[in-house]
Amino acid sequence: MFNKVLIIDDHDAISRSVQQVLVTYKVKTIAVAQYCDDAFLKVKRAALDHEDYDLVITDLSFKKDHRNASFESGEDLIAALRKDFPKLPIIVYSMKDQLQKVRVLVNQYAVNGYVCKDRKGSIQLEEAIKAVAQNKRYLSPQVERAISPKNDLEIYDYDIQLLKLLSNGLSQEEISHNFKTNDISPNSLSTIEKRLNKLRIQFKANNAIHLVAIVKDLGLI
Repeated sequence: MFNKVLIIDDHDAISRSVQQVLVTYKVKTIAVAQYCDDAFLKVKRAALDHEDYDLVITDLSFKKDHRNASFESGEDLIAALRKDFPKLPIIVYSMKDQLQKVRVLVNQYAVNGYVCKDRKGSIQLEEAIKAVAQNKRYLSPQVERAISPKNDLEIYDYDIQLLKLLSNGLSQEEISHNFKTNDISPNSLSTIEKRLNKLRIQFKANNAIHLVAIVKDLGLI
């Protein structure tokens, strides 16, 4: 079982409930962070002191305040942790249940568990901790089909990349150039135009700006 765990959540009540779950597993050291930047520094400091965390449990959404943040979301934090600590077990504990987001976190960032915050959240979190300790992946029943080969996901990973660049203000020509530079296919201008048109129809968007707003509201980017 785990000996040193970091909880990252900006709601005190949630943090306390997670701590209670960890106490049942007799975790010796439990630390809490309310900001992603603070959490990243804690993990880095622990590694420098040769007292590494052996599990991170993090939310995905954090309220913005006056602080300048390098990591604005749990997903940003996970991406950074995976780069520097590829073997660090990570469990996401979030209210978000979009299958596409779960699939990205599992396939791209190799999170070890994804637990949905709901009435059975604490019970599922216990199951997730036990599973991850046994080197198994755990997904809440609500999102477990995210990694099924026969799922009905909202959009593909390619579309996510496309929409993220569009939301950052890049033109279709610039997106095409970006894809070619990063060896992402298909990357022709005509293909990108056709794909965006299809997405606008799929999400019933009036234009590109409306499309970006819709997928952001859905939590897809």
